[in-house]
Amino acid sequence: MILWLHPFAGISGDMLLGALLDLGAPLDEVRAAVASTGLPGWRLEARTVLKRGISATKAEVAVTDTATARPARVLLDHIDRARPQRAARTAAAAVTAIAEAEARLHGADPAEVHLHEIGGLDTVVDTVGAAAALDLLGVQEVVSAPPTLGRTTVATAHGRLPAPAPATLALLAGVPVTGADIAAETVTPTGAALLRTVAAGYGPPPAMVPVRTGYGAGTRDLPDRPNVLQAVLGEPVGAGGGGAEEPLVVLETNVDDATGEELAHAVAAALEGGAVDAWTSPIVMKKGRPAHTVHALCRPGRAAEVEALLLRHTGSLGMRRISVGRVALPRRTTTADVGGHPVRVKHGPWHAKPEYDDAARAARALGLPLRTVVRRALARSAAEDGAAPPGTAGPGPDPG
Repeated sequence: MILWLHPFAGISGDMLLGALLDLGAPLDEVRAAVASTGLPGWRLEARTVLKRGISATKAEVAVTDTATARPARVLLDHIDRARPQRAARTAAAAVTAIAEAEARLHGADPAEVHLHEIGGLDTVVDTVGAAAALDLLGVQEVVSAPPTLGRTTVATAHGRLPAPAPATLALLAGVPVTGADIAAETVTPTGAALLRTVAAGYGPPPAMVPVRTGYGAGTRDLPDRPNVLQAVLGEPVGAGGGGAEEPLVVLETNVDDATGEELAHAVAAALEGGAVDAWTSPIVMKKGRPAHTVHALCRPGRAAEVEALLLRHTGSLGMRRISVGRVALPRRTTTADVGGHPVRVKHGPWHAKPEYDDAARAARALGLPLRTVVRRALARSAAEDGAAPPGTAGPGPDPG
């Protein structure tokens, strides 16, 4: 199943959990997943509310220990016990992302960094509950529209800060966003971390057949829109055949006066700006000049923004647009634990491949060759799925 999120009023952990419950994730089984963490003194309820005429599910989380500040490792100790393991990995990746963002901001160890406003035990319920609900609904791919950021200030342990909070913005690095004149914190750190962890892409709805629509309610009432997160669950188009086709745009420009570093920066900027893919290819221009073509593949709704980024970063005076169709096979992402480090593994019908950034980060932290981390991630993923990933070799001994 494909899940498309529309955070036009923002996203938080409880809004995502409410939307998934509204889609039909069984509340008792979500509670069972949270209970498996061994978390003491918590309660999860779901009730129907109206937000400016829209019926939505409000996930209400309560904990008896209301302290909002504690080390990240305390939360992760509970999350690591969660079952199913896929839910534990997803929730752990989200909380780890929060800890890493806070650690960078404060120059601390991610495992020991003291989480303040997001260090409450309710974060365990939100993250494990949402991760379990995704698993129960059979979601294999998540795509989100750009989240909407409001404008306000929030009281924190470090004083009054602008919202989005610094940790939220750090978590949204590389994520396309949009703004609205809403005097409220529309995207919370937990919402941003869950989005970063589960979303495979950002943009309009992917090619799918909608099955159900759910709405997760936020706490506030907003002046100009219902404070809800819209979630659409759908079947992939072509799920029973070769794959789903979607219209895309290829942007191209020839550049003969840029260094390799400048070209790499332009490609990175296109990807951060929402391109599905970006690359360069060597060419020979008039008068025998060696040059490169910079390409970016993007959805039509992102073409203008990516085009502007490429023109700015290459200094080119023109851009070609070519309409193409892409066949996208169904895929899903799991997370494998390699020496205590989460490594995302992308699975297609015929192949599985660990995410390079995650594998490289784990290799550096563990002092291992990259190929060893890749092999261990594939082996762990295969063991948890009960079969070898398609298109991959058996784990065998660690090389090198």
